[in-house]
Amino acid sequence: MSERARIERLQKIFSNERAQGVALGIGDDAAVLHPPPGPLVWTVDEQVEGSHFRLDWLSFEDVGYRATMAAASDLAAMGAVPLWALASLVLPKIFSEESFEAIARGQRAAVDALGASLVGGNLASGPCVSLATSWIGRAERPLGRAGARPGDGVYLCGAVGLAAAGLRSLQQGIGVADEALRAWRRPRALIAEGLRMTSVASACIDLSDGLAGDASHIARASGVGLVLFASALAAAAPGALFDSAAALGCDAMQLALHGGEDYALLCTSAVPIDGFSLVGEVIEGQGVVLREGAELRPLAGGFDHFA
Repeated sequence: MSERARIERLQKIFSNERAQGVALGIGDDAAVLHPPPGPLVWTVDEQVEGSHFRLDWLSFEDVGYRATMAAASDLAAMGAVPLWALASLVLPKIFSEESFEAIARGQRAAVDALGASLVGGNLASGPCVSLATSWIGRAERPLGRAGARPGDGVYLCGAVGLAAAGLRSLQQGIGVADEALRAWRRPRALIAEGLRMTSVASACIDLSDGLAGDASHIARASGVGLVLFASALAAAAPGALFDSAAALGCDAMQLALHGGEDYALLCTSAVPIDGFSLVGEVIEGQGVVLREGAELRPLAGGFDHFA
């Protein structure tokens, strides 16, 4: 199928006749949008075969869904509502139309779940499958990483470690809880939860590179230290994490702290937040430490693509 024919197919899959604020969508040189009043939040994320996923570990629908949700998670951390997405898809020259449409169906399922629209993008050929997604959202009060203050609590929403358990299961060929495999294959951007915390939170980040590493981004940006409570993290963790860690022969806390790709939300606040668990505190100082009983253990950074 030609590039033109593929674009026409995408026009049908991502029909935007009734999409809010979309004057012109897929099929032209660029999308034409009518943004609502208020600050706009803009982000981009890329999922690359061989770096972020292997095609024998997930379906093509999973590829489209996962890439779209992972990018939208940045909006959740900023307290933003997703409005419109652009996607750039790179495919090998020999690539079936069935697989191409499966990726698009996964993207469509994700934008539908988010109540948003995919309004355009680009198609190109390359050595592997790569999917870059750019989101525009709107926020009443965009929230960054730099507002944490000593005395704030550290709050967590979402399971951490499950996605890492799912990935290790696929890498090692060891069975784990279905919940762990779903966490890696089909993450969910916590948009509603992000909107709920934005009026009271002082700083926030989504957890893509591991809890310890992403917490250090808040600490560095805010010029403070963060203490995470091991007992609180264990209490907040789902049972499937401990079951999966046991099956894999690894430590559940290590998965939770360093696993990554959870797309949970970690924020700081002077007051409790509905649906968020208190897992630490902000102190004067720098860096991130884990409190286990009376012991304080410094935590290293998270995943680095170029390390």
